[in-house]
Amino acid sequence: MIEINAMFPVMVTSELEAVKRFYETVFGFNAVFYDDTFYLHLVSPSSGVQLGFLMPEHASQPAFLHPIMHPEGYVVSLEVQDAAKAYTAAKELDLPIAMALKEEIWGQIHFMVEDPAGIRLDIVQHVDMEGQ
Repeated sequence: MIEINAMFPVMVTSELEAVKRFYETVFGFNAVFYDDTFYLHLVSPSSGVQLGFLMPEHASQPAFLHPIMHPEGYVVSLEVQDAAKAYTAAKELDLPIAMALKEEIWGQIHFMVEDPAGIRLDIVQHVDMEGQ
């Protein structure tokens, strides 16, 4: 068996600086590694959640990592305590809302925003469905 210490997506985008500002400003991530010609690695100081962003066409990477990631059909979920409060904050920050706040029958309240690379972020609150 292979033991895993952490898991994080690495998304290919040419918008490293805009993505860095977005995640630092909106979600409080810290850039623990940033080279504007190569790679950005972000970590949330409160939760330890990690995200990676790689520049396209970088010579050190294999060819399959050269294209910019197509954001259609891809979503990153970020879990929050209070989705309604986060939705209000997203609107106050004038973030691009990709999906309005909604409650799902399977026990989620969520909405989606779009980051500067076009990646959609599903801001999710899990609710207790016990008794329903």
